[in-house]
Amino acid sequence: MKQNTTSAALTRLSEAYIRLVLLVGGHDGDYVDAYYGPDSLKEEKLPLETIRKRAAGAIAELKMLSPTRMDGMVRLRHMYLLRQLQSLVARVDLLGGKTMTFDEESQSLYDATAPTHTEEHFKEILAELGSALPGKGSVPERFEAYRTGFVVPPDKLDRVFTAAVEESRKRTAARITLPEGENFTVEYVTGKSWSGYNWFKGNLHSLIQVNTDLPITVDRAVDLASHEGYPGHHVYNSLLETHLVRGRKWMEFTVYPLFSPQSLIAEGTANFGIDMAFPGEERVEFEREVLFPLAGFPGSGAAEYYRIHGLFLKLAYAGNEAARKYLDGECTRENAVEYLMSYALMSRDRALQRTMFFDKYRSYVINYNLGQDMVKRYIESAGGVPRKPDLRWKIFEELISSPRLPSGLL
Repeated sequence: MKQNTTSAALTRLSEAYIRLVLLVGGHDGDYVDAYYGPDSLKEEKLPLETIRKRAAGAIAELKMLSPTRMDGMVRLRHMYLLRQLQSLVARVDLLGGKTMTFDEESQSLYDATAPTHTEEHFKEILAELGSALPGKGSVPERFEAYRTGFVVPPDKLDRVFTAAVEESRKRTAARITLPEGENFTVEYVTGKSWSGYNWFKGNLHSLIQVNTDLPITVDRAVDLASHEGYPGHHVYNSLLETHLVRGRKWMEFTVYPLFSPQSLIAEGTANFGIDMAFPGEERVEFEREVLFPLAGFPGSGAAEYYRIHGLFLKLAYAGNEAARKYLDGECTRENAVEYLMSYALMSRDRALQRTMFFDKYRSYVINYNLGQDMVKRYIESAGGVPRKPDLRWKIFEELISSPRLPSGLL
């Protein structure tokens, strides 16, 4: 009887959660990233204060339920709803004018805080990268010159990206049973602050958009194919729909609030999914034999390219530092652009585009690098190390098929 009562309460609070997320979306056009539930849960626009009071009431009810009386998956569901609603309240507060530091905001919205790195940390990586780059001049100049030689010609981009998608799907399907009927379409767009985006539409379908505003280097094909598609966002959303929405009737997973802890799990698993699908030398081999020739580059350059690319990836947290300084008011936009050019090795155009991302999505940037590192540590601490690929994929699949929170990865 107690379990039935708890289940009924969670079902009712799940509906309340959906309504609240959609209501916040009425004030913030970016908040609802996906919704494929019934229109009957959509309400007229309500004041932020009213939304906050409703959310606080739902949080209080959730806290009255005893997690110790729940089985494992139900306990995960309970904690998920609670933390997602707490994040929603934080977003409402921000929309209402409350100010937070970068770290306060990320903790409140995403259930995590990114580490801080000094300029000296990045300078050490730059020195290592500099010794590997050809030519003379500063490291940013030489890196940009090197990368320019691997920009995919626009007339070959679709062919290269399609080949990367097909391979990432094949590799993922060999490890995860993909739901029957899952699929996505691809569009090439311009005028965006991001490089790629997955819009999940429900019914196991996604729309993946690739931004062609700036030159796309060959490594981005596999990155985008795996991150946005297989085994990244598309698979994550499809498995949640299959196992939780259809399998358990947990309708809260028909809605995805972008500024919430769910995003760290989504972005972290999507980024880690790149290495899951194309580990180490397997990626180099595929690029050498397939993508480099399709893009018009000699395959013999793949190994060297990815040796340099691996060093470049160590600078991932430089973007966080630029965002933290910029959003905390410690530097101007131009200062942030210069920081990104110096330590993230971005061209001026790409750095400026990134500050536009900071303006729109703010502390969301932590979800990519911190999220990836947290997912990696979680999987490997559970035994899913590279030399045990079967276990590695098993843990990964469980992670993207269940209600998870960043704090649950610790």
